[in-house]
Amino acid sequence: MAITGKPLAATAGAQLFQQGGNAVDAACAMLAATCTMWDVLSWGGETQALIYHPKLKKVIAINALGVAPSGATVDFFRSKGYEFPPEYGPLAAVTPGTPGGLCYMLAHYGTKSLAEVLAPALEMAAGYPIDAQTATSIERGKERIKEWPYSKKVFLVHEGKPWEAPEAGEVFVQQDLHKTLSKLVEAEKQALAAGKDRKAAIMAAYDRFYTGDIADEFVRGSKEQGGLITKADLANWKPIEEEPLHVNYKGVDVYKLQEWTQGPAMLQSLQLLKNFDLKAMGYNSASYIHTLYQVMNLAFADRDFYYGDPYGKPKTPIQGLLHESYAKARAATIDLKQNNPNVLPGDPYPYEGKQNPYFSLLEQRKKEFTPHTELKNDFVPKHDARSSSLLTELPKTALLASLRVDSAYVDRLLRGTTSVEAADEEGWVVSITPSGGWLPACIAGNTGVGMSQRLQSFVLDSLINPFNVVEPGKRPRVTLTPSMALKNGKPYLSFAVQGGDTQDQNLLQFFLNMVEFGMTPQQASEAANINSNQLWLSLGGTKTDDRKPRSGSLLLDKNTAPAIIEQLKKMGYSIQFGDRTSGPINAIYFDQQHNTLWGGSSNNGEDYDIGW
Repeated sequence: MAITGKPLAATAGAQLFQQGGNAVDAACAMLAATCTMWDVLSWGGETQALIYHPKLKKVIAINALGVAPSGATVDFFRSKGYEFPPEYGPLAAVTPGTPGGLCYMLAHYGTKSLAEVLAPALEMAAGYPIDAQTATSIERGKERIKEWPYSKKVFLVHEGKPWEAPEAGEVFVQQDLHKTLSKLVEAEKQALAAGKDRKAAIMAAYDRFYTGDIADEFVRGSKEQGGLITKADLANWKPIEEEPLHVNYKGVDVYKLQEWTQGPAMLQSLQLLKNFDLKAMGYNSASYIHTLYQVMNLAFADRDFYYGDPYGKPKTPIQGLLHESYAKARAATIDLKQNNPNVLPGDPYPYEGKQNPYFSLLEQRKKEFTPHTELKNDFVPKHDARSSSLLTELPKTALLASLRVDSAYVDRLLRGTTSVEAADEEGWVVSITPSGGWLPACIAGNTGVGMSQRLQSFVLDSLINPFNVVEPGKRPRVTLTPSMALKNGKPYLSFAVQGGDTQDQNLLQFFLNMVEFGMTPQQASEAANINSNQLWLSLGGTKTDDRKPRSGSLLLDKNTAPAIIEQLKKMGYSIQFGDRTSGPINAIYFDQQHNTLWGGSSNNGEDYDIGW
């Protein structure tokens, strides 16, 4: 089974299966294809994955997130007037992680050559009929694209005309990217001819990207446009194979990446929810929605203050954060009748036998940051999950005037990535949420590679998060969060979603839909969600006010029953309504009774599922 964000890319995964590849081969082919199609990411972005190894019977985590480059310091960004690093352009870039992550996964856990895995992406780079969503994204972002000469060359193929982007259905050609991908295949071929084995040959392609002529051009093009990435930054970066984090919820072991992602927030939420009878409340009842909201508030308050790069300093107290006793103590603070608009980070250190070194910061934080309040009863327009933008037939001014929506805030909250899910008959399972280099992207020189924008997820103020302050060589705490679950020691679910800070909110609800309420993966992926905005945004504006939590702000499905809405208003919620309440959720369910696979792919995007 192969699932990802575009039908053509899912087909690339299916092709690898038909050629005898395993789930890792298929996942890498889908990853390459989605990057080439600019499915809210590019080759210069980041990749994070969970892989179930059927022979070892364990879940393996892959950290292929780039790091802040040389010169990316708090003083540097503050000197330019930023309160957060910028969200676009070369100064928003961490080092590329996707090429390295793909090569590492394929070399160590795949079976095919890089040439075979990249064949569909190479065909598409040579020219494919572009879809309407991508074409619209290019057109919408064209003024920013014009700031970057290499991006303009690739994207604005009708420059000077009213519509300067490729037209929907037009064959979109990326000559520079095709040359870059061809160089990777060439490096592999040369290594094989020199007697190298399959793994070494794939890693020879890796070396060409990070230390060879591709690196030279990437760095030159970045610096020309004002970027900070150096050859040493590329050469020093490496993907990391990690142990994932996990908790058990009602007999299901749920796995997430470490605290350089927001994934542990879902694990914390599950620990908290063990203290409540969700099934008795009923799916999406007022009490259920309220409980979920309060639990997520607690988990995200901890995320916002404590999560960061586990390979940097200080060290996140992750054992305390995931401790059942800590969750029980936090759950006891929840008011079951009223929203708490001022949820604060807790103190997990005693649950590790330590003292909290940040009491003074937490006290100062209470005084410094006051939450936003929200307008009542707004309608959030339909979100195009592929374009990182809000789509409406109304002009933007009319939209804001008539709907009173903070559209920039909603865009940053829902901003997406893509997801890749794959599973095979041998038992290999893969879940990936790659991202970075989304449109409008700054392309690095003549590589055709769009640079990441993930640096914006750092903070410049330790009051917000002392674990996630930017510095060279450090990884930002990201929203990206692949998910996997085992039951009876065997694969049970592989699932992921796009949507910025909403990802683990949506995945938590998807998981509960199946485990608590018995939904099929397709039903669970399409079911109405809620979204909390009572958290610090990980993406978006460069001012503190752009990122602050919106206390009590609750997004509901527009078809929510009036009686439930009234109950929630009395609990202190500011309610918005939407056509869509999650990004596209993709999932594979492993039917252990019948030894079959079930796929699920929601109708909130172009995501596509192919099984055989």
